[in-house]
Formats: sequence, C-alpha cells, structure tokens
Amino acid sequence: MSPDLAFILMLGLRMAVAAILVVTASVATERSGPVIGALIATLPISAGPSYVFLALDHDAAFIAEGALASLAINAATLFLSLTYVVLAQRQNAFVSIAGAMAVWILLAAIERTVHWTLASGLIAIAFAVCLPLMRGFRHAKMPLITRRWYDVPLRAGLVATLVATVVTLSGWIGPELSGTIALIPIVLTSMMVILHPRIGGPATAALIANGGWGLMGFGLSFAVLHLAAPRLGSAIALSLTLATCVLWNLGLWWLGKRKAAVKI
Repeated sequence: MSPDLAFILMLGLRMAVAAILVVTASVATERSGPVIGALIATLPISAGPSYVFLALDHDAAFIAEGALASLAINAATLFLSLTYVVLAQRQNAFVSIAGAMAVWILLAAIERTVHWTLASGLIAIAFAVCLPLMRGFRHAKMPLITRRWYDVPLRAGLVATLVATVVTLSGWIGPELSGTIALIPIVLTSMMVILHPRIGGPATAALIANGGWGLMGFGLSFAVLHLAAPRLGSAIALSLTLATCVLWNLGLWWLGKRKAAVKI
C-alpha cells in the first residue's frame, strides 16, 4: 500500500470515529433537558478526538504545549457563550451567532500574541465574571425539539472536518496553533445554528448558559493534560483529562440534584 493511500485511509478512519462520537453525544443531548444537555455538550466531544489523533502523530511535549494553548483559548469560548446568551434574548440567529463568533475570533487573535505559561493560563480560565452574568439566563421554557434529518450529520461532518484539519496541518502549524484549532467551538455553534431558529433565542441561550460551569471544568482538564503529558505520557494524560471532565460534570449534576432536593 502506498504511503499516500495509507494516509488517506487512516484519515478517513479518524474522521469516522470522531463522527460516531458526535452522533452519540448529539442524540444524548437532544433527549436531555437544558442542564444535562449542556453538561454533555461541554465534554470533549470535538477536542477529544483531535487530541487523541495528535498524540498518535506527535510526542508528549507537543501535546503539552498544545494543551496550554487550548487552556487559554477555552476562555474565549466562555466569552462567546456569554455574548450569544445576551444577544439571543432579542436578536435573530444570524446576529447572535455572528456577534458571538466575532468575539471568539478577536480573543483568539489576542491569545496568539501572548506567550502563555500555566499560571497565566489558569488566570485566563478564572473568568468568574461571565458565570454570574449568565446565571439569569439559565432558565427558560424548553419547547419540544423536533430533529431534522440533517441535524446530526451536520454536526458530525463539522467535527470530522475539524479533526481532519488539525491532524493534517499539525506538522506544519505547530502545537500552539493546533491546540487553538482543536478548540474551535464546533459543538456549541452547531447547537446555536440548529436550535435558535427552531426553539427560539431564549431557550437556546438557556442551554448554552447552563454550560458555563462545564466549560470551567473543560478548561481545568487542559491544565491536567499540560502537566501530566510530559511526566506520564500522552495516553495516561489524555485519560486523566477525560476523567477530569467527566468527574467535574458529574459533580455539577450531583450538586444540581442536591439543590433541587433541598428546595423540595
């Protein structure tokens, strides 16, 4: 088998694996309420496959450096969420999503000019100002969501394309830009694009706003990856990263259930 054919087949396999993960997570999200759906959406659905395949092609030092860039860019994703949540209360889907993406692109460009260390990266995820601002938008009447045939294929295709882009270009663009591209908010923006015209801005905003604390845990998981990869190797570090996200979100779910039980 020629090297080019082997590369194409392996790339196709990686894209298929990523697409399957997105389909599974998307179905689970749609069958849950805004709280559980948001917690699922803030798991590493798109970034996870990208990093797994990066780890197959690069050493642990590359993964650690990429994770530091992802740690910083995750802060931009929270500001994207905040911008969308505010705009979606009164604006249409195009204005809300375009405004949110403009904020993300601006912050991502600023992030590229900063030399991040772990300490400054941790400061970047300590964006507590966003969480109180989104608190008032977390509750909204959630209409019945009717899935259309292209919803899940659209999400799967976007994430598969993202994985292919990161894996193909990583050798040329280096770890920092790879870590940034891996965290392009495909899952969140696809939810906005699909749900806003269907159930309205406030309901979609409630789903996004409930993911704020989940994004905090998502950012912390990249701190774990940055610290663990050089010491324990990429495989163990990625396992710890996933465990951090899952345990964080399970903790958020448990706290929510406990508060609900206290109110009763």
